[in-house]
Amino acid sequence: MYADFAEFFRRVLGINLPVLSLLKTFGFMMAMSFLAAGYTIYLEMKRREALGLVKGITRKVLYGKKVPISSYIINGLVGALLGYKVIGMIQNLSIASADPMQFMSNTKGSILGAVIGLALGVYFKYDNSKAFANNGVEEWKEELVRPYMRVGDIAIIAALFGFIGAKVFNAFESWDDFLQDPIRSLISSSGLTFYGGLICATIALYVASRKWKISFKQMCDATAPGLILAYGIGRLGCQISGDGDWGINNSAYVTSIDGTAVPAQDPDAFEKAKEQYKFYFDQHFSQFTEVPAKKILRPAALSFLPHSLFAYSYSHNVNNVGIPLANCSGTYCATLPVPVFPTPLYEFLMCLIIFGILWKLKDKLPKPLDLFGVYLIFNGIERYSIEQIRVNFKYDFGFWHPTQAELISLSLILCGIIILVSNRFKKEKPIDKEVEATAAI
Repeated sequence: MYADFAEFFRRVLGINLPVLSLLKTFGFMMAMSFLAAGYTIYLEMKRREALGLVKGITRKVLYGKKVPISSYIINGLVGALLGYKVIGMIQNLSIASADPMQFMSNTKGSILGAVIGLALGVYFKYDNSKAFANNGVEEWKEELVRPYMRVGDIAIIAALFGFIGAKVFNAFESWDDFLQDPIRSLISSSGLTFYGGLICATIALYVASRKWKISFKQMCDATAPGLILAYGIGRLGCQISGDGDWGINNSAYVTSIDGTAVPAQDPDAFEKAKEQYKFYFDQHFSQFTEVPAKKILRPAALSFLPHSLFAYSYSHNVNNVGIPLANCSGTYCATLPVPVFPTPLYEFLMCLIIFGILWKLKDKLPKPLDLFGVYLIFNGIERYSIEQIRVNFKYDFGFWHPTQAELISLSLILCGIIILVSNRFKKEKPIDKEVEATAAI
C-alpha cells in the first residue's frame, strides 16, 4: 500500500520527499478517473455530433466590455484563499499531510501565500479579459458551442455533485460513525459511496442538459462507458491506498510478520486471531452478531496466481487500520490482523471488462438509452455480486438483510431492464448510413 507519493518514493525509490505526502494516491487516482472518463465522453460526443444525434447551440458573447472592479476583487479573493491554504499546507506539512481535506476546512494558512494568490488571481483575470478586449469596442458576437466542448463542464458538475452525493449517502451507510463526528465525516477525504455520487450527479447533469439543449438520453449513452471506467480506476485508487473499502475476512489465511497474507496452517487460526486481537474486531465489527468471514483458499488449478488475489492484509494502509506492523517506521505502519478479500481489485478488473463491452456496443445500439440501460444492468450486477464479500451496514427487513448498495444495485438492474424492454416498442429513425460512415472516419 502507498497512502501518498512520499511513501511510494521513500519505500520504492529510497528518496525522501516529505512535501509529496500532500499528494494522496487515492486523490490522484480519482483525478485520473475523471480524465479517463472525460476523454471517452469527448470522443463519444464528437462521434454523436457527426451522426447528427447531438447538436451545438449558438450563444451571444459581448466583446469589448470593460471588466468591472468587482470581478477583479472576486478573482483576487479566490486566489488569496487558495494561496493561503496551499502554501499553508506546505508550511504545516506534518499536520496537513495526515488529512488535507480537514486542513482545508480549518483556519490555518499562510499570509504570504494569500498575498501571492491575490496577485495571481488579479493577473489571470486581467490576462483573460484581453481575449475579449475587441479594441475597446463593445460588440455582440455569436459563437457555436459544440457538445464536446461541454466535457469540462460535465466533469466539474459530476465531480461537485458526485462528491456531495457520495458523502451524504455514505453518512446513511455508516450512520453510527457519522453520528459520532458529523463534521469530520463530511469533510474527510475518505468515506465515499459511489451510488450516492451517481444519483446526485445524474440529477445535476439532467438539469444542465436541459439548459445546454443537449439530449439527455444521448448524454447518458455518451457517458456510460466513461462512468464504468472512472469507477474502476477509482476502485484501483482504493486498492493502492488501502482506504478501508475492502472485503470480509478470508479465514483461510493469516497475516505474516512482514504484513503479507499466507495460507493458515492452523485450522483454528481465525478463532485465535479473534481472541488475540479482540480490540480490533470489537471496534470494527461491533454491529455484527458474528464477524463476517469466508474460508476460500487459492485453488490448485490457479496456483500460478499470487495469494494476494485471494487475501490481502493492506499493510501501510492510509487510515492506519489494524495492528502495528513490525519493523516499520513512518506514518503508515498498520496491517490487518487477518487478511481480507481485495474487493477493490476485483471491481477494477470487472469494470475494465464492462468498459470493453460497452465500448464495443456503443455504435451497435442505435436507440437512445439502450447503451445506458446495458450499463445500468452490468453496473448493478457487478456491485451486487461484490457486496456478497464486502463489509457494509445491513438493513433489517425481517426475512431479508440487504445493504444499501444491494438495494440500489437491484434498482439499477430493474431500471436497465425496463429501458431495454420499453425501447423495443419504440420506433426510432435509423441512422443515415452515409452520415455514419463519415462519423467513423
